[in-house]
Amino acid sequence: MKLLFSEYKSDYAHYIFPYVIWALPEAGERPADFFARGFLPSRELDRFYMCRHTRVDLRQFEPSSENRRILRKGAGLSHCLLPACEFDYTPAWRQFCQAYADAKFGRDVMSEERLDALFTSPVCSHIMLFADESGRDVGLVVLFLDAPSLAFYYYAFYDLNHLNKNLGMFLMTSTVAFMQEQGFDHIYLGSCYSRNALYKSQFEGFQFWNGFRWSDDVDELKYLIKRDGAEVDKHLLEAPLFKQTFYPDGFM
Repeated sequence: MKLLFSEYKSDYAHYIFPYVIWALPEAGERPADFFARGFLPSRELDRFYMCRHTRVDLRQFEPSSENRRILRKGAGLSHCLLPACEFDYTPAWRQFCQAYADAKFGRDVMSEERLDALFTSPVCSHIMLFADESGRDVGLVVLFLDAPSLAFYYYAFYDLNHLNKNLGMFLMTSTVAFMQEQGFDHIYLGSCYSRNALYKSQFEGFQFWNGFRWSDDVDELKYLIKRDGAEVDKHLLEAPLFKQTFYPDGFM
């Protein structure tokens, strides 16, 4: 892979010179190679960017009591996995997904053009459809699969007025369990930069990318999230508290 470093806002007074790290694929490389090294993809899979993203090592995953509770609350809901080319992206589905996006992200944050492009992009390789007992569609998950190494939980859209108030968590938990059954090594759940995203950590086998390794220490993740909202005058690896608390024996 070729690495590019895109300069971001500097803090010259503290000698902090940030760069955003991009990775460009070379011949013979697979998306799984980039995910494993801390990168998430652009929509076209032609560029990857390093971030604090999360995954579940499905070889370690065992449903917790909370996971089982969520699955029980969704009893009666069914799911099926389709290649994206077999998914019928009807006007009704477009309206369904747009209503969800407007409610969750803010009106027009995800435009109709952006939504349409999502379902035709290379990063959308499969769709997991969810329906109730009557066959009524209640949600879908947009996935990228690179078997057997990874499943990427890219986007979820679901009925926010459904009686099951844990429907979103049910979609994610069901997908995690399903991908384990299918023999995948990891399922990636996107980035985590706020406390609101810590729900992704409730799975056994949870890990996050901290810039130099995959960590399973949720306290470390909470520290980083708290640090995001604070004034800092050192790079992370120069911060004494971080090193003393989480890596007293060194980073390597």
